Amino acid sequence: MTITAVPGVQVGHAAVPNGGSGCTVILGPFRGAVEVLGMATGTRELGVLSPHHLADRADAVLLTGGSAFGLSAADGVVSWLASEGRGFETGVALVPLVPAAVIFDLAKDVERPGPDQGWAASQAASSDPALEGRVGAGIGATVGKLLGPEAASPGGIGSSAREWKDGTIGALAVVNAFGDILGSDGTVLAGPKGPEGAPMRSDEIARNPGSGRPPFPGTNTTLAVVATDLSLSRVDLGRVAKIASSAFPRAISPVFSPFDGDIVFALSTSDSEESFSAEELLSLGVVARDVVEDSIRRAVAA
Repeated sequence: MTITAVPGVQVGHAAVPNGGSGCTVILGPFRGAVEVLGMATGTRELGVLSPHHLADRADAVLLTGGSAFGLSAADGVVSWLASEGRGFETGVALVPLVPAAVIFDLAKDVERPGPDQGWAASQAASSDPALEGRVGAGIGATVGKLLGPEAASPGGIGSSAREWKDGTIGALAVVNAFGDILGSDGTVLAGPKGPEGAPMRSDEIARNPGSGRPPFPGTNTTLAVVATDLSLSRVDLGRVAKIASSAFPRAISPVFSPFDGDIVFALSTSDSEESFSAEELLSLGVVARDVVEDSIRRAVAA
């Protein structure tokens, strides 16, 4: 199962002309929260996901390549949602609310996602199993960059989902990490390639200052979205996002470096809210962590 197993969630991808970058849209609407982990993130309208915000729902989440330039793809998502009559009622017009976050995949002669790609990804969104690998926002993603971009391995998009009690918890991750992607047993699934093409461990390289080639800070990012149909409040979604973020150090090494900007979104498609005990939130959060962890690994295996 992928994140689209969660009722009310649809996913769509789009690529820039000639490839090299793209964007991914998760359509709702949903209540949401966000956990910002990175030191140099590129974002738009994250305030909508605050429990203090007037609007209690976002209409979509955009994940995009193109660094800060790619945030313009949100304009296309907003336009498409407006054409479908979706958005926050202001009394004058419906205003679609679309939180967005970027990865850094800028490359020479590669276009950046813009409104056309945001519209196309929204129009393509469906509840079919989400496509994984080098699609959408994951097209230009790479991992294991401690020896420079020429030694890096492909990143991408991964997604996973599990049933929990009376609901479903799903995740989708765009993996553009500075570090390696590790299996559950600690083996390197994707990382820098040595002179003979064999994988090397970034944490071992990092122990010897000067042996690697650190990129400019903020040029690497892993974006994760957790979604559920369980009736979590925005406050509890924030707690789930925090627990789910513990998937990153379990599947990426090194992680949360000066060269990474990471974000975890948590979303609920339920129309209602109910109270969850601390024990239930712990259990739910651990399942969310597991599906994020699985999604990160699937991003380089798809």
